Amino acid sequence: MRFLALAAALCLLVNSCLAADAPAAAKPNAKAPVPLFDGKTLDGWKIITCDAEVKDGCIFLKGGNGVVRPERKFKDYVLELDYKMLKEGKYDSGIYLRCKDPDPAVKFPWPRVWQVNLRYDDEGNIAEFKEARSKGLTKPNDWNHFKITVVGTKVELEINGKPAWKADGLTEPEGYISLQAEIPGGGQVLFKNITIMELNDGK
Repeated sequence: MRFLALAAALCLLVNSCLAADAPAAAKPNAKAPVPLFDGKTLDGWKIITCDAEVKDGCIFLKGGNGVVRPERKFKDYVLELDYKMLKEGKYDSGIYLRCKDPDPAVKFPWPRVWQVNLRYDDEGNIAEFKEARSKGLTKPNDWNHFKITVVGTKVELEINGKPAWKADGLTEPEGYISLQAEIPGGGQVLFKNITIMELNDGK
């Protein structure tokens, strides 16, 4: 009888240890990336003063100066996407973080701050942060993968799986994620595999 009781206690202990060591991904409340773009339509996106369409499973920034963005704002998140610049040399575009929409009253077609640049020879850099600088991690006129982590006032970037920089100083607690169209000067752009994993408000 004592043997059976001891065996039952050991089984209970082993099961408890296994449950404690279970990976976070297996827990019901674990977060996971979700698509922002379905690869087929621009449903859920807003186009502001530019031309955009779906082409070969990508968001194709086709013409004009403006932005294309999801309809809702975001706080803390991990954003991942692939992009490809189509202009040969001196291309220009960008990804705005926690931004506001362009103000039509001032005739400036883009948000003012927090742009992760996709400009030629400035890829991945943010002008407002001196520490947000990297070189040689992107492939011109080829597909590049960006992973952008935004938590509280901090931003972190990985380019093609490699750490690029970490910076601190975001002042907006939430805002839009906007893709910049600067077609007359910077050329056309393709974006695909756009996903977001929302975090717990930085807590």
